[in-house]
Amino acid sequence: MQQLTIDIAVLGAGTAGLAAYRAAVAAGKRAVIIEGGPFGTTCARVGCMPSKLLIAAAEAAHGIDKWPAFGLHLDGQMRIDGRAVMARVRRERDRFVGFVLEGVDKIPADDKLIGYARFTGSQSLEVVAADGSVTHQVDFSQAVIATGSSPDLPALLRAAGDRLIINDDVFDWDDLPRSVAVFGPGVIGLELGQSLHRLGVRVEVFGRGGRVGLFADPALQDYARRAMAAEFPLHADAHDVEVQRTDDGVIISHVVDGGLRSSCFDYVLAATGRSPNVRGLGLEQTGIALNDRGIPLYDANTLQCGDSNIFIAGDANADVPLLHEAADEGRIAGENAALYPNVMPGERRARMAVVFSDPQMAVVGAPLGQLDASRIVTGAVSFEDQGRSRVMLRNKGLLHVYVDVDSGRLMGAEMIGPDAEHIAHLLAWVIQLGQTVDGVLALPFYHPVVEEGLRTALRDAKAKRELARAMRAMAA
Repeated sequence: MQQLTIDIAVLGAGTAGLAAYRAAVAAGKRAVIIEGGPFGTTCARVGCMPSKLLIAAAEAAHGIDKWPAFGLHLDGQMRIDGRAVMARVRRERDRFVGFVLEGVDKIPADDKLIGYARFTGSQSLEVVAADGSVTHQVDFSQAVIATGSSPDLPALLRAAGDRLIINDDVFDWDDLPRSVAVFGPGVIGLELGQSLHRLGVRVEVFGRGGRVGLFADPALQDYARRAMAAEFPLHADAHDVEVQRTDDGVIISHVVDGGLRSSCFDYVLAATGRSPNVRGLGLEQTGIALNDRGIPLYDANTLQCGDSNIFIAGDANADVPLLHEAADEGRIAGENAALYPNVMPGERRARMAVVFSDPQMAVVGAPLGQLDASRIVTGAVSFEDQGRSRVMLRNKGLLHVYVDVDSGRLMGAEMIGPDAEHIAHLLAWVIQLGQTVDGVLALPFYHPVVEEGLRTALRDAKAKRELARAMRAMAA
């Protein structure tokens, strides 16, 4: 067992942990990074990149379905080679992981401790190997918790036994299965479920409470639910669900219109959320306050846990589980750990989240549920008759922009539709820059482009704002 005395201990070598370590070292501090699992990021291994590889294959296969509407015809039948699809997914996934590991390899060996960290005090921890032995005793001045998160597995689904999988498992398949039941119509469930469906896998998606995607706006939520259900069976509010493992796979039973409906699937994919990896860290030894889920209470601007010497970043704090947010939080946490006790609020970007479904979904800035309805107007546009979208046969979608009545500033937006990933970036930029609806309308819009739909929504918001201000003046 080795004894170490350092400035900053970073727990976790994912996106947030690597950013925190680099920030601490750049500030001239002696830091170590502690990791018990594989080095590399969730995004590269089992998240953003492999899922987009599967989506790309699905989009290529699905594109042929639109050919007849364009007057195009394919002689013969398209064949999906599941083994070839998954071979490319794994090959390219490994390539992306390799890029991350190249960066990890540049970290000095003495700065990388292999094992799981467990706090023994507010300024001490031990590193535990896979066999349970303690390999290092570490005394630190500050620490950054960046231990990431893990998929939740509801008790109901455990009855599927060896046929219960998570998204990590999908990307290690050698071939595509015949059928998959997806539980959880959120980001992961919709992206993987729709992709598998378009690649010829029989898919049904199950949810509870009727919620689909990431929208707070009821109109967007309803549109998303109808758009997804038009393509594959979507039980957004499944009742009395039962899961039974059989010799042939897994039988899923649930009540539909008062009757019991049962279907058999090869696999059950749990896409039911993720929980921070904070259990087993010995947080009770640190003296920091925890919430009812055992997650440290922290300042979202400084990432500091209370007024302690411990900081928390990335998925571990259960705030915004996105790579770019984790990178920003890791940097802020690392910089503040180096500055402690003189911590500073970090510069945060406008919030932006995208679901790479078809049509795509996006939420930018403040969603509707976080805004005072009496202080905003909502500009709307449907993409069903939007020119360029209709030309491309991608005319599905709805965009709502939320504008402050008093200042005219754009506060947020929710969208389902074509090129939502690009429009989301435009909106995030102008929201972060504090632009008003008039200011954005003064910017150039080319013709014919999908972004003209955004202009229509902004014009609608401008008109509604002017009416709201006029009514206020009359009432005064």
